[in-house]
Amino acid sequence: MRSSITDRRGGVRVRPAVARDAKRLTRLVTTSGAYEGPYAPLVEGYKVGPDYIEAHEVHVAVDDDGRILGFYALVVSPPELDLMFVADEAQGRGVGRFLVGHLLGRARLAGLTAVRVVAHPPAEGFYRSMGAERTGTVVARPPAVMWDRPEMVLTVDGGL
Repeated sequence: MRSSITDRRGGVRVRPAVARDAKRLTRLVTTSGAYEGPYAPLVEGYKVGPDYIEAHEVHVAVDDDGRILGFYALVVSPPELDLMFVADEAQGRGVGRFLVGHLLGRARLAGLTAVRVVAHPPAEGFYRSMGAERTGTVVARPPAVMWDRPEMVLTVDGGL
């Protein structure tokens, strides 16, 4: 399902991630302002490796200078949004919305009808604004995850 086709909106385009993006994606995860304070232990030492990029549908949003503004990872079977991050300095500029639209397009191409999202609690409002519907709660599993997380579903042909 991987292809080199890119989508473009304004000065931002989405392209498939490549192995050489791994360090930049790792840095985006580990420096995310959304994971400060009590959430910091979850991303401490987290690594997005080249093998992860090869194994999943990983796409990056980049600006005209090639800077990575955000990325997502779609697991096709079972369908789930595994990771989605937008750089702190790019938040509020529509990058997340653009990535979700791209994700839904890729899911549609894969024949999926819905994608599960287990959200970082502060991101629930964003996913709801993208059309996700809450289906339940994933209960905390200390010591790996210390808080309950909203479980949602994005309908592939709905929303955007």
